[in-house]
Amino acid sequence: MLSVFRRFIHSKFGALFAILFLGVIAAAFVMGDLNNGQFGNALGGGGTAAKAKGYTLSQAELQDRVQRVFENARRNNPGLQIADFFAQGGGTQVYDQLVSSLTLKALADDQGVHISKRLVDAQIAQIPAFQDAAGNFSQDAFRQLLVRERLTEQSLRDDISREILQRQLLGPIGLGVKLSDSMVTPYASLLLEGRQGTVAAVPAVAFLDNKEPTDAQLNDFYKKNAARYTIPEQRRIRYAVIDASRFAQAAQPSDAEISAYYSQNKAAYAAKQNRSIEQLVLPTQAAAKAIETQVKGGKTLAAAAQGAGLAVSTQADQSREALAASAGKALADAVYAAKQGDLTAPIRGPLGWLLVRVTAINETPARPITAVRGEIVETLRAQKEKQLLSSFTGKLEDQVADGGAFDEVVKDNGLKLETSPLLLATGKQVEDSAYTAPADIQPLLAPAFAMSADDDAQLVPITADKRYALIAPGDVVAAAPPPIAKVKNLVSAQYKLNQGNVKAKALAEQIQAKVAKGAKLADAIAQAGVKLPAPQTLGGRRADIMRGQQRPPAEVAILFSMAAGSVKTLPIGQDRGYFVVQLNKIDRGDAKGEPELLKQVSTQLSDVVGQEYGEQFERAAEKQLNVRRNAGAVATLRNALSANNSAGE
Repeated sequence: MLSVFRRFIHSKFGALFAILFLGVIAAAFVMGDLNNGQFGNALGGGGTAAKAKGYTLSQAELQDRVQRVFENARRNNPGLQIADFFAQGGGTQVYDQLVSSLTLKALADDQGVHISKRLVDAQIAQIPAFQDAAGNFSQDAFRQLLVRERLTEQSLRDDISREILQRQLLGPIGLGVKLSDSMVTPYASLLLEGRQGTVAAVPAVAFLDNKEPTDAQLNDFYKKNAARYTIPEQRRIRYAVIDASRFAQAAQPSDAEISAYYSQNKAAYAAKQNRSIEQLVLPTQAAAKAIETQVKGGKTLAAAAQGAGLAVSTQADQSREALAASAGKALADAVYAAKQGDLTAPIRGPLGWLLVRVTAINETPARPITAVRGEIVETLRAQKEKQLLSSFTGKLEDQVADGGAFDEVVKDNGLKLETSPLLLATGKQVEDSAYTAPADIQPLLAPAFAMSADDDAQLVPITADKRYALIAPGDVVAAAPPPIAKVKNLVSAQYKLNQGNVKAKALAEQIQAKVAKGAKLADAIAQAGVKLPAPQTLGGRRADIMRGQQRPPAEVAILFSMAAGSVKTLPIGQDRGYFVVQLNKIDRGDAKGEPELLKQVSTQLSDVVGQEYGEQFERAAEKQLNVRRNAGAVATLRNALSANNSAGE
């Protein structure tokens, strides 16, 4: 049940509970490739991370997926290091998810469950990223996204198959979960709980030493805290832009093409008549005739309908075909036989008897080719331009796939090779904080920073169907701290602050010990021998503090994880000192009289318990299928990637 509660605090409503769990960091997670195959080595051998019946997860596959997830996380947090990623549980999360996929695939085979190609095709067609402006599946968009994300079609299909399989196997398990009031009420009551405490700050600046540190001290501090000064990876992007405007002349349609288009779409340019109507639906023919009589007597259809407690509906600019499709041929024929202002006789419809009045007749004269020539030219030009651009970019991709070097492909196709300055993944420069990457480079940053040095060039859309760039890896400056000479003043200031923080911690612990023995916090602060800020009283209700799903300050949050009357120390962070926090009072909440709150918490907890059932099912399947995990897989991977990262620096 603890795992249920743990996940509940991260749900939309349950974020209010997050105050109880400080420092929980969720690693970014994206899908990658997972290939199935036959075992070559026994579990525990050099290349196997997990094994489930006829399927295996190799150490190489695990490393590839973890690297993908890490790179994706680093796009949002360029300063993220591989050691931090593993420390936050990212590697373990990836491993568990891959083993879960392996288990469910083996279980599906064991139970004869199969995901058809047609089902996967339908799922792909529904993905918005693969659709054009009209909402239809676009093969071009599909191909471009796969190239941009460096995915094969088969790997994407495998991932979608596993997702569908997971829904089919695990979805029903969590349906219909209903928790008792005795289980929901304690969790809901926690939201109404209030706490009050006294917080005193022991700042590091109160202990700063005016004496300058020696070079040896600075060098040692800099070495131990290198990650603090590390500059994220920088790259130059080599690219060549392909713009649709290069095909402007070739895309101009001929007179023959214009005439052919006009002939093929003659119906669109023919004379048209649309009619606007108001209609009233009645349950019986007698009722319809009664309203008809009132209208013929001088009432409007709307007034007669209102008198019967009904209301008319209106439809504007309806063609005969549209009316026939929506209300039937009989109504369409009657409407188009009537004059403006006429009321039709009662007509039998699918939902009753209809009375329809024609409110307007809109005539659109035929448009000759001379009148629509410009419109046709623009339509054909855009179509041809798109086709020529697609063919050209397809040719570039084929040349790259056939082994063509980036420089050769650019030169052979008359493109202009450009190289960006050294950039961070954010598009900024280390040496020029005011620099912002141009509009053409912004869409290239993510794919360029995801490429390896030996990767082939790839095509990246700048503006879909209008502007593309062929990009290739350029110079890479690995993440590393700068020479200490460049940041010596900063290091010196932070060294002093760090030394002050050590003294602040010692004093905070002394004050904590005194208060724990019965002294008042204010008295202990006054007797500290150093001028410190006066203590403050803080607190509130858990629900109020977490309103808006934002975390409260750490010195307030810690109150909700303390025992009554206890006192704790808490680092302020960034070597700025320590808090001494004493919990004075707890006001217990009671949600019994809050039905709406109970309902919300019950819904959220039911969802989480359903997920828990799914996880327990997975664990049971692992046991049943004798899935074997390599206990050292994640540790081995962490060591390998950390070593590579250090070597790169």
